[in-house]
Amino acid sequence: MPTIFDLINARNIATYYEENGSNRIPYLGETLFPARKQLGLDLSWIKGFNGLPVSLKPSEFDAKATLRDRIGLTKVDTEMPFFREAMRVGEKERQELLRLMDSTNSQYLMPVINRIYDDATNLVNGARVVSERMIMQLLSTGKISIVANRINYDYNYELPAEHTETLTGTDQWSDPNSNPIDDIRTWQDKVENDTGVRPARAICTRKTWNYLLANNVIRLDMNPAGGQNIILTDSMLQQYLAAKLGISVAVYNKKFATEVGGAAQLFFPDDMFTLIPDGNLGNLYYGTTPEEADLMSGATSAEVQIVNTGVAVTTIKEPHPVNVETIVSQICMPSFEAIDSVFIAKVAGN
Repeated sequence: MPTIFDLINARNIATYYEENGSNRIPYLGETLFPARKQLGLDLSWIKGFNGLPVSLKPSEFDAKATLRDRIGLTKVDTEMPFFREAMRVGEKERQELLRLMDSTNSQYLMPVINRIYDDATNLVNGARVVSERMIMQLLSTGKISIVANRINYDYNYELPAEHTETLTGTDQWSDPNSNPIDDIRTWQDKVENDTGVRPARAICTRKTWNYLLANNVIRLDMNPAGGQNIILTDSMLQQYLAAKLGISVAVYNKKFATEVGGAAQLFFPDDMFTLIPDGNLGNLYYGTTPEEADLMSGATSAEVQIVNTGVAVTTIKEPHPVNVETIVSQICMPSFEAIDSVFIAKVAGN
């Protein structure tokens, strides 16, 4: 008869996650910053501005993983470059598993096992939230600032000051008589004059996109005979911007649940408009977590599997009481080699 350790282990959890996540839609940041793996724990050699190392502050590696209560939590977003959180199969679940394993009818066992696997994969999904939050913060500010679990991090990627602007007064895009086309062209020209690369893509939220849909200058340009009467759709505006400015805009409105209160929050903030060049902007580098470095040998009671390039799923056998603890950990940080060719504007909300 299989034991609880045979059913709940890192290998099975990783397989379950990969099989059920194979059709998931990638986050925007994952397409702009492809994942890469580097050995070790030291992230100080990640390249950023002009190929120079990004200065990173140290993190705590000897802290015990925080145990997660499986009830009521849907996302993990601790916002730490070194991210680690755990869950344990409690006594109630363990007794239910033992009873079902002793039963001749195994059809009732797998729903319970899958529920435990789902809880573990929520930790892995939380690891994706961490990296996406860092990338979107970087694309909207040029910096990553993290405050979590009594640890503060500040990473400044040195975005050129002349590649940022804050619109004020009637220039703000929330004013329907503003001129966002001239703004965008000016920003493109600035980046091209400085770097030789003309931004061909942009990122904004639905709220910011709606400013463009309601803009009188754009509407009149598209329909000189009666700009106020035009029924402007997303596809029409995309085609107009492609023809007028040579850019395609990603309207990115994905959200995550905050660690306090579980409120929905945008990855990319409202009222920001970021111009970016074609191609990859950098890489999302994964380091080697302590679990991967020290526990993958199999010489301990722990079992480790790697998913999503560098996320370590670890299960540890606990003999008394008989439990399985699942830990998900990652060390990750984006590089930003294309930062000189980016322009970040705050277009409203001042």
